[in-house]
Amino acid sequence: MKSFQNKVAAITGAASGMGRTLAVELARRGCHLALSDVNEAELVKTAELASAHGVKVTVKKVNVAERDAVFAWANEAARDHGRVNLVFNNAGVALTANVEDVKITDFEWIMGINFWGVVHGTQAFLPHLKASGDGHIVNTSSLFGLMAVPTQGTYNASKFAVRGYTEALRMELEMEGACVSATCVHPGGIATNIAMAGKIDASVTAKTGVSEADHKRAANKLINVTTAESAALQILKAVEHNERRVLVGPDARFLDKMVRLLGSAYQVLVMRQVRKMNSARSHRAAAATR
Repeated sequence: MKSFQNKVAAITGAASGMGRTLAVELARRGCHLALSDVNEAELVKTAELASAHGVKVTVKKVNVAERDAVFAWANEAARDHGRVNLVFNNAGVALTANVEDVKITDFEWIMGINFWGVVHGTQAFLPHLKASGDGHIVNTSSLFGLMAVPTQGTYNASKFAVRGYTEALRMELEMEGACVSATCVHPGGIATNIAMAGKIDASVTAKTGVSEADHKRAANKLINVTTAESAALQILKAVEHNERRVLVGPDARFLDKMVRLLGSAYQVLVMRQVRKMNSARSHRAAAATR
């Protein structure tokens, strides 16, 4: 897709973070928008920011884990805008939990949004993208869809799944000669609220001795590498060049090279770093209680 001018893009998770910055940047480029999120108040704010660029913007409260709701929104968006050219399956949540202890309801929650939300969005919008004659699917995986980290097994599972699903989708579209393509996005640490809004299982606190608040603060600090605005620019550039995947941020690019160089041995380095970080947090917490 060489230009976003007068195209129509649907974006999930558009109330904040990369979803919001993608919406505003696309609007700046003359792209009309169908936006969704579960947070209606912030979704309206995104719509106001995007509308300032003179494009048509529609909003809908949608939980992407609910298949029927996503399909209904896709049909509504195509009807309201006349067509849909792009879908950004961007909505995502975080869960920190040990694989042994994670509650099945929490596991289903994260998979429902991070993975099934991508599947629902892809299947719901693909017929409309094909009908447009010039379509593109953009699915958000993660750096953690390329490498695994302790206490992130459920998040890893959801993002590795998005990666495999999107890579297979891209090849299938090419094999059939479709007018639609697909790009898998692997963000590193992006300055959004995903860490602070995520869930942390009590078993992690019990095993590490680090409080939930300290875990969230540390995670939020770690992801503050690339701004959401910069991430949006990198993603849109990848779509313009029809790239199969885009590594967003210097940390994503560096760690991807590390994993490819070391193979499964990267896990040893990750464990050392995590143990070091947990030890430092425990010492700080203990000092604070003295």
